[in-house]
Amino acid sequence: MIETFVTSEAQDLLYQLNSLLEQELKYQPKACGLRLIESAHDNGLRMTARLRDFEVKDLLSLTQFFGFSTETFSLSVNLLDRFLSKMKVLPKYLGCVGLSCFYLAVKSTEEERNVPLATDLLRISQYKFTVLDMMRMEKIILEKLNWKVKATTAIYTLQLYHSLLLENLTSERKPLLSLERLETHLKACHCRIGFSKAKPSVLALSILVLEIQEQKLLELTEALEVLQQYSNVSSRDIQCWKELVSKCLAEYASSKCSKPNVQKLKWIVSGRTARQLKHSYYRITHLPTIPESGS
Repeated sequence: MIETFVTSEAQDLLYQLNSLLEQELKYQPKACGLRLIESAHDNGLRMTARLRDFEVKDLLSLTQFFGFSTETFSLSVNLLDRFLSKMKVLPKYLGCVGLSCFYLAVKSTEEERNVPLATDLLRISQYKFTVLDMMRMEKIILEKLNWKVKATTAIYTLQLYHSLLLENLTSERKPLLSLERLETHLKACHCRIGFSKAKPSVLALSILVLEIQEQKLLELTEALEVLQQYSNVSSRDIQCWKELVSKCLAEYASSKCSKPNVQKLKWIVSGRTARQLKHSYYRITHLPTIPESGS
């Protein structure tokens, strides 16, 4: 069907992509719910975009601290937004909701031996609620999301698109299309509630289009257009979201942004807890700054 991708590896990747595209709408947050959050005034009584974005920034700090994958972070954001877009959550409960979504994502995505105890997670995150509070919140979240934890998120479509496009680059040019850099861009977008309204395929393609233009990988133009058509994404949507991604990344790199404070997490770890943590908990790499302003 797609002459640009003819190898058996490419065909297998396209099969996986097709499966993701068929599923992605099932795991989208409710757009009307997200718009209500975006339009809410910051009076301490309603969930707002600013509060949501701060919570996601904290989840990113925890992800980096524990050495968890982008898949875990992306899923935790998806669970959080799906829940917030369905339920009216008071700001005072946001921390419990966010950490519970994060823990559900960790248990779903990470290897069992790397999953921290809930008590350690609570202590490191410095929240005041209890493990029992978390257990009750997890049950509420699961019930409201119909027990659908594993979701099709933008990280998976981004990874598949990246693998397909690499087949159209020479070995010398492949390093220019860095998956790590693309994932960093995706994490920046996750920290803005507005990007949760975009389908995973649209957001992933928009990030890729922008990066390919910036890296001047003109040889990927045709392959990118083929993937766009295969994914049934319009050029208008790509252009719109690409501009939003570009604006987000420009602010992401500016001095007006706050960094996820992983240092405060390091301070709270006791000697006993430290002995139980895997080494990667302390290998916190440099993080670009995260935008603080609302969407």
